[in-house]
Amino acid sequence: MVRVLIADDEAMIRAGIRGILAADPAVEVVAEAGDGREAVELARRHRPDVALLDIRMPGSDGLTALGQLRELVPATGVVMLTTFGQDEYITRALDLGAAGFLLKASDPRELIAGVHAVADGGACLSPRVARRVIGELRQGTTARDRARELVAELSEREREVLALIGAGLSNAEIGRRLHLVEGTIKAYVSTVLTRLGVRNRVRAAIVAYEAGLVADASAPGETGGQADRH
Repeated sequence: MVRVLIADDEAMIRAGIRGILAADPAVEVVAEAGDGREAVELARRHRPDVALLDIRMPGSDGLTALGQLRELVPATGVVMLTTFGQDEYITRALDLGAAGFLLKASDPRELIAGVHAVADGGACLSPRVARRVIGELRQGTTARDRARELVAELSEREREVLALIGAGLSNAEIGRRLHLVEGTIKAYVSTVLTRLGVRNRVRAAIVAYEAGLVADASAPGETGGQADRH
C-alpha cells in the first residue's frame, strides 16, 4: 500500500486528486493539508511514502514545505504539483530535492503512475514539464556541451545506467534490464550522481537528455523513473 499526503489550498483540487488516487486499491491517502506548514506537520505524524505538494499556497508555500520535508522526513518522496505558469519554480524545486513534477491538468493515469514511481524509489517528471525544462537548457549550447563532457567521463556501464534513469526506470527495473541485483544498481546510481555532480535523479535524467542518451524528451515520468532517493 502506497501512503500519500496531498497538500493544496483548494479543497476541490484535493478532492479531485483524492478521487483519482482512490481508483487504485494499492494507494491510500493518509492526510490532506491546506498549506505547507500543515503538510509538514502531517508528514511528520503520518510518514507517508509520497507527498503531493502544490507549489503556491498561502502562508507556507510548497517550496518551503519541500525543503523542510527533505530534512525532517527524507524517506518521503515529494512531488510538486504545478501549472504552465509556474516554470520559474521548477529549478528551485529541483535544487531542493523534489522527486518530480506533475501538472494539475495531467492525465489521471500519469498521476497514479507517478505516485507509484516515487514510492518505488523513483520519481516522475511530467512529459510537458520535461520539455519545458530541457527547452530552457537548450537555449544555449553550454549546458549541452557540458552534459556531453560529463557523460564522456562515465564508464560504459555507468552510461547505460544513466540512459535508463533518463528513460524513467526505477532501480529494480534497471536491475532487471541489465541483469544485475538491485543493490548493485543502487551503487551505480550513487556513483553516477556523484560523478555528474547532481543531487537527484531528475537532474541526472536531464543530463542524459542533454547528452543525447535518451531520444525523446517526453519520456521522463511516463514509465516511472528518476529519484533523489537512491
